[in-house]
Amino acid sequence: MAELITPDLVRLDADLGADKETVIAALAAVVTDAGRAEDVSVLQRDLLAREAKAATGMKDGIAIPHCRTETVSVPTVAFARLAPSVDFGAKDGPAELVFLIAAPEGGGNTHLQILTKLARALVKPAFTDALRTAATPAEVVSIVGGVVEDSPAPESAEEKAAAPAGRRLVAVTSCPTGIAHTYMAAEALEAAAGRAGVQIAVETQGSAGSKPLPRATIDAADAVIFAADVGVRDRVRFAGKPVVTSGVKRPIDDGDAMIAEALRYADDPGAPRVEGGGHDETGGATTAGESWGGRVRRVLMTGVSYMIPFVAAGGLLIALGFLLGGYEITGPADQILAENTIFNLPDLGDVGLEHALFDSALAAYLGALLFKLGALSFGFLVPALAGYIAYAIADRPGIAPGFVMGAVAGFIGAGFLGGIVGGVIAGLVAHWVASFQVPSWARGLMPVLVIPLVATLVSGVIMVVVLARPLGKLMEALNDGLGSLSGGSAIVLGVILGLMMAFDMGGPLNKVAYAFATTGLGAAATSSDAPELKIMAAVMLAGMVPPLALALATVVRPGLFTIPERENGKAAWLMGASFITEGAIPFAAADPLRVIPSIMLGSAVTGGLAQAFDVSLRAPHGGVFVLFAVDGVLGFAIALVAGVLVAAASVIALKSVGSARAAEPELVTV
Repeated sequence: MAELITPDLVRLDADLGADKETVIAALAAVVTDAGRAEDVSVLQRDLLAREAKAATGMKDGIAIPHCRTETVSVPTVAFARLAPSVDFGAKDGPAELVFLIAAPEGGGNTHLQILTKLARALVKPAFTDALRTAATPAEVVSIVGGVVEDSPAPESAEEKAAAPAGRRLVAVTSCPTGIAHTYMAAEALEAAAGRAGVQIAVETQGSAGSKPLPRATIDAADAVIFAADVGVRDRVRFAGKPVVTSGVKRPIDDGDAMIAEALRYADDPGAPRVEGGGHDETGGATTAGESWGGRVRRVLMTGVSYMIPFVAAGGLLIALGFLLGGYEITGPADQILAENTIFNLPDLGDVGLEHALFDSALAAYLGALLFKLGALSFGFLVPALAGYIAYAIADRPGIAPGFVMGAVAGFIGAGFLGGIVGGVIAGLVAHWVASFQVPSWARGLMPVLVIPLVATLVSGVIMVVVLARPLGKLMEALNDGLGSLSGGSAIVLGVILGLMMAFDMGGPLNKVAYAFATTGLGAAATSSDAPELKIMAAVMLAGMVPPLALALATVVRPGLFTIPERENGKAAWLMGASFITEGAIPFAAADPLRVIPSIMLGSAVTGGLAQAFDVSLRAPHGGVFVLFAVDGVLGFAIALVAGVLVAAASVIALKSVGSARAAEPELVTV
């Protein structure tokens, strides 16, 4: 295995720039120049995308920008001791010790175990003090190598369970990437517990895999700590335990306070508890410290994120079915598949097809097959939305009743609105049932039998008996409203959707607009002329504008952009053409006040023009690569080009007026 760090990946007392974006770009170039990354722009993109989720600055002058990326094949660490220090978002000031950690996408467990040891060492003062006094890059390599090669493995949960009796805590740490903060938080909690004389067992749900805490260890614990920026897996295991909840960075910054808080909660009958064993001030049993707005966003985004794969697969399959079999394939598809095989191709006249690709029976058969697979995939759209909304509320016991309520929503004609309502009801009922105090012998039956049974029954009665008619009428009114959109009202809708798509480039507003389009597409993909198809076109076109516009701007006026931004601009061409709006994030992160208004303006123009030209789209993703699924290709092209030109001109104008960046010297990589 290649070494984690080598002398050519170290920079001592280096001035790499005035802000974290520039430092990250310089270190990414160091990694690439050392032959450890194939594409510097991809590495920068992935690092900045992770940085946009949460700042990676730690206390005591440390920063750990990191990512999983396809452009490296072995785990790699670049280190810089900065002079001057640079702000990476830590509360106590700028960072002088910067570790850039790049893990291979899908890397092996051995690789990730090495990074785990490094992450745990970063919270130990002896390690960081040695780095501050290191005189040569070779000395830094030796210090890091000593940690990842010689440090003992963390004490196992079984060993902790066998420790002398006393106050006991358990904890779970988890971060989105799972290669740094997860393990640093675990190390910080273990160190703080040691100072407090408390036994603690930590389950790290990271990229190196997760070894679940033993049942006996959980049962013996006085309280639990959840330090996670993503959902804790199998949270129901900790049912009834007093719980302290925070983001993954809090224990790194203030582990002693979290241990003290957990011990206070252990002695407080009114403390928040996991899975309904108690209630916090927000009314949630498992979301202590989470605001109502944050909780609603998390619940809905969970449902949408799990739904999107069904939409993407189904929509593209239907579009390919139309390409091969023509739009008439919607009628005879079932007959073709029931009466024929690949070895017994249909007679086009017998099944009522006026045309298929090249008038081919094989194309007709394949078109019917792809269309049917896509339609079946779309059939899971609302159940998946409802099922994973319920999952976000009640964990795994909510999945089954949530899926059933999604099917009920289809049965009563409530569509995706019914799926959202049904998923919420199923999740709340499952969460309520999980709060029941039952004997220990019955706990195993609760998540697999009692909760799904009771939650499905209660939620089903509410949906069918009480809400069926109101939800059906509401969905009917929404469909009628969309069907009546024409002229100015349709253009206004396109403008609004365009603004939403560009505002946060893959964030909540972007996902709301996309979910609105794709859930409508599910019912309309087989129609010849439905307003939902036009909404899908407006949303995808608007989402393509930001990266394409910024790529164009870097070509037209390269002097307004730094070298890393120009490199990002090259990648943004393909990302924009593929409908990956996130390609604009590095530009927006570096200069939000100029970039975001500009791309919002361009996307609004594109969304409005798409509606004005009656462009429609039957595929939920793909950009220019699904033109075969577009009706109104000329309008598609005009709307896209117009928005890109407007956004590019706007960002160039804003950067040119009063911008110091026009005179900024090129970045010199040291």
